[in-house]
Amino acid sequence: MTDKNRVRQEGLDARRGMTPEERAAASAEISKRVASSEEFRTAKTVLIYRAMPDEVDLCYLTQLPEAEGKRFCYPRIIGRGKMEALLPSGPEGWKEGKFGILEPDPETSSAVRQDEFDLILCPCTAFDMNGDRMGMGGGYYDRYLPGCLNAVIAAVAFDAQKVPEVPTEETDIRMEIVFSEKETYS
Repeated sequence: MTDKNRVRQEGLDARRGMTPEERAAASAEISKRVASSEEFRTAKTVLIYRAMPDEVDLCYLTQLPEAEGKRFCYPRIIGRGKMEALLPSGPEGWKEGKFGILEPDPETSSAVRQDEFDLILCPCTAFDMNGDRMGMGGGYYDRYLPGCLNAVIAAVAFDAQKVPEVPTEETDIRMEIVFSEKETYS
């Protein structure tokens, strides 16, 4: 097993090792931590995601009073290693995507340009204190983020996913901030 695969598996095991109640409580705390940040308070357009069962769930964030007036956009997979961002039309504007995750329905949602984002919140499997993040291995965010020139790039993760060092490659994008339930790393 390569270092990258080992670190990814450690992060996945850490978040899967939490009970659903622990994940829900930590997700709510992470959402509050994000909502209280200057980066979120000043953001008008935010890219977030719909969580897989063991990921940080950001649905809490969209329900907080601080979220009022913000545009929450979501990724949609459009090809191997490629994604776009869409603003869903409303609660009915979703359909199941490639990995079984709900994505905005492209028929009823609006496309959002990368330069419109003020804040991007990325999921991850593992992170380190340097801001290095490991995803699921498809490179979707690492390919998308370079075009987001006006955005603060942040990851959200459970503190249990923190590792001493994430092995990186030249194409991996370092996070400016990592929000966990216990701390904000920047």
